[in-house]
Amino acid sequence: MSDLEANPAEQDCPAKDDPGPVVEFHEARDVPLGGVRGVHVMRALPQRVLPTVGAWCFLDHFGPQASAMNVNPHPHIGLQTVTWPFQGDVRHRDSVGSDVVVRPRQLNIMTAGRGIAHSEIGIEAGQVGHGLQLWTALPREHRDTAPHFEQHRDLPVYELPGLRALVFLGTLDDVTSPATTYSPIVGADITVNPGASATIPLTHYHEHAVMVIDGDLTVADSDTETDVPPGPLLYLGTGRSELTLTSRAGAHLILLGGEPFREDIVMWWNFVGRTHEDIEEARNDWEKRNLERFPDIAGHAVEERIPAPPLPGIRLKPRSRPSR
Repeated sequence: MSDLEANPAEQDCPAKDDPGPVVEFHEARDVPLGGVRGVHVMRALPQRVLPTVGAWCFLDHFGPQASAMNVNPHPHIGLQTVTWPFQGDVRHRDSVGSDVVVRPRQLNIMTAGRGIAHSEIGIEAGQVGHGLQLWTALPREHRDTAPHFEQHRDLPVYELPGLRALVFLGTLDDVTSPATTYSPIVGADITVNPGASATIPLTHYHEHAVMVIDGDLTVADSDTETDVPPGPLLYLGTGRSELTLTSRAGAHLILLGGEPFREDIVMWWNFVGRTHEDIEEARNDWEKRNLERFPDIAGHAVEERIPAPPLPGIRLKPRSRPSR
């Protein structure tokens, strides 16, 4: 999926130190994506005070909505896209020749590397669209890797009494997704049964965050107990070896985490780079239709390509993360 904002702001994504265990709510902001249907998403990452959680650098929650999230060809560099639908089927096509149907609870992960273009088009008129779009930032040594796409229909499950976690990326305890990753990371879709309480293990030197999609949830460790409503991102910092999840009526949530990302990155539109020049070069290559970097997508006319917004009149650069 693209960041479709007409005037995307520079995203400041500096490296950070270990914060230790914290309990911080970060409200998702309503982002209008425009178009004839006036589609909106709730954007939980990046935030000015929380640019990344591990390598996770972008998180949009869209729907439920009675229209497909149709996105025409657009480019990416320096990241992986993770499409995670809860409802609705989407056709994914890209410039490396992929043409697949994206279905709920199946992982579709696209590694942009130096450059890729893709589209995501709903395949059924009037279907309900609901899900997440996430990005991970590629570490410096992998940011120019060859672009590729993976679809994983059968994902591993981590289970405890009253809890089921579909591990779509990285590792939770001893359960590991088959998807290619480039930094230590975890992404899990978790269901807690009504009246259940279960304790999941965490990697203590990783940072973690939780987003409740639906239901009621209480998270607790040895020192704190926090009620988490649907919507905001609960950032938990580092230094936790386990987390207890409890629900009265049942809960559906997403767990994200990973080793703190220690590189400064600049995010703008659909690009993750390290410098203003990285972003400017990628934008120019897209606008000039550099087919070596961004080949055309079979089945789409050239006129369907989404044009890049104009760069802001300032130099893009990462800034220091505010002190906690």
